Amino acid sequence: MNDRPTVIVVGDAGVDVLAKHDAPITPGDDRTASVRIELGGAAANTAAWLAHCGAAPVLVGRVGDDPTGRQVLAELTSAGVRCALTVDPRAHTCCVVVLVDGLGQRSMLPDRGAGARLRPEDLPAQLLTQARHLHLSGYVLLDERSRPAGVAMLAAARAAGLSTSVDPQSAALLIDRAGFLAALAGVDLLLPNTAELAALTGCADPESAHELLSVVGAVAVTRGESGADWIDRTGHYTAPTPAAECVDSTGAGDAFDAALLAAWLSGADQDTALRAGTAAGARVVSRLGARPVPDQPSITG
Repeated sequence: MNDRPTVIVVGDAGVDVLAKHDAPITPGDDRTASVRIELGGAAANTAAWLAHCGAAPVLVGRVGDDPTGRQVLAELTSAGVRCALTVDPRAHTCCVVVLVDGLGQRSMLPDRGAGARLRPEDLPAQLLTQARHLHLSGYVLLDERSRPAGVAMLAAARAAGLSTSVDPQSAALLIDRAGFLAALAGVDLLLPNTAELAALTGCADPESAHELLSVVGAVAVTRGESGADWIDRTGHYTAPTPAAECVDSTGAGDAFDAALLAAWLSGADQDTALRAGTAAGARVVSRLGARPVPDQPSITG
C-alpha cells in the first residue's frame, strides 16, 4: 500500500485573525486581548496537517488575487501542500475573525470571500487520476453559493473510484438539514463533532450516528476532551483524548480529520485511526493557532 496516500482536500484557505481575551467581551466597550494573524481556513488547516502526518495533500479551492492569497500559496507550499488554487480576480481571500475566550473556546466570524465562488471546474480532472481520497470541508456545502460545486466534486471523486469524507464544520450554519444530508449521499466517512451530530440527528449521543448509516458509510464523532467514536456497520469503536490544557480550540477538528484520514488511508483499523486523530486534536489545542508547528514530531497511525 502506498505509504503516502494522495488526498485531495477541497475548501477554504485564508487567514485567521485570532483574538484571545481572558475576560468576557462587553458590548459597546473595550476589552484587551492578545491578537495575532495566522494562516487559516478549515481545508487549508486539514491539508497542512495531512502533510505533517505523512500524506500527500493537494488543496483545491479559491483565493483572491491579493497579497493574502499569495502568502497563503507560499506558506502552504512550504508546508508540503501541493496547491491547486484558482486565483479569483473578483473576490478577496478568505478571512476569519476568531474570538478565543479564557477557557480556550473559539467563536468564529467567517468571511469566505473567494471560497464562496468555488466552481466544479476548479477541481482539475487529472487530479482524480492521481489521488486515492477526496476530503471536503463542510463549509462548501453549508453555503448555497458553493454547494453545487461541492456536490459535483464529490460525485466526480466517486465516479473516479476515490473514497470520500466530509466534515460538517458548523452546527450553527447547518440550517438546511435535508439539503445537507442529500449532498452527503454516498460519502464514505462523515466527521462531525457532537453539536453537528445533534444538528443532523437530533441527538448528541454518538449512538445516534447509526441513523446516518443509510446516507454515509461510517461516522467518526469527536467529543472534545471526552474522546472520539467511530460508528459503522461493523460496530462502535472509541478512543480517549490525551490530556491537554486547552489554550485555543481553533482547528482541533481539522487536525483530527487529517491524522485520522492519514492513518485510515494507510491501512490502520478504526481504533488506531481514532487514536491518531485524538492525539492530533489534543496537540493543536495546547497553543494558539490551527497549523502544525514545523519542528513537532509527525503523527502517524
